[in-house]
This record gives sequence, structure tokens and C-alpha cells, in this order.
Amino acid sequence: MQDLNNYMMIFRFEPNNEYQPTAEDLANQNQQWGAFIGNLAITEKLVGTNQLGFSGKQLSADLSVADGINISEGKTLGGNMIVRAKTIDEAVEMAKGCPILSMGGTVEVRDVVPM
Repeated sequence: MQDLNNYMMIFRFEPNNEYQPTAEDLANQNQQWGAFIGNLAITEKLVGTNQLGFSGKQLSADLSVADGINISEGKTLGGNMIVRAKTIDEAVEMAKGCPILSMGGTVEVRDVVPM
């Protein structure tokens, strides 16, 4: 049997300060994420996941610090997930069920190199 490898799914989305989700919207999104994460956990493919908040600081090489989060090409990181799969293509198939896609976001799937 082929060993499973770890792959990271990186979730990006375009922040929209004008859109304020309703309580129903938030409940629906939470349900979708719970189902997505739960299905991966049940199949023992989930290693771990993190959601990122909206506050932060950025530290530059010259040690200067700026308030705020990085937004590049109109998108920011929303979180990440590490999954187990035989191949990167299998991990991409898993990512196709990610709720961020229905919100207009993207999922980048990358191999994880142990340090």
C-alpha cells in the first residue's frame, strides 16, 4: 500500500467590507465548513486546520512593523488545512468540496516538506 503524503490547502478570498453576512448566512457557512472538515476527518484524511482572523501585523526584513494583513491581488489568506493523500491530484479532488470556492475564493494545494 502506498504511503500517504501531507498536502496543505491554502484558502484565499477577496475581503468585502461592504458585505455583512446575516446570522443565517454565518450559520449556513459554518454548516458547510463543518461538513467539509467533518468528511475529511471521518475518512482520516484531515491532519489539521486553522482559520485566520482579520487583525494582524506585518514584520519586514528591516524589522519595521506595519499594522494590518497582507492583501495581494485583492485577496488575503483565510486559513489553511493539512490533509493526507496518495498524490497531489487526490488532494486537489478533496479541495473541490471546499466551501471557499462557492464564496468566490480559491484553494491552493501544495506539498508539505518536513523541516
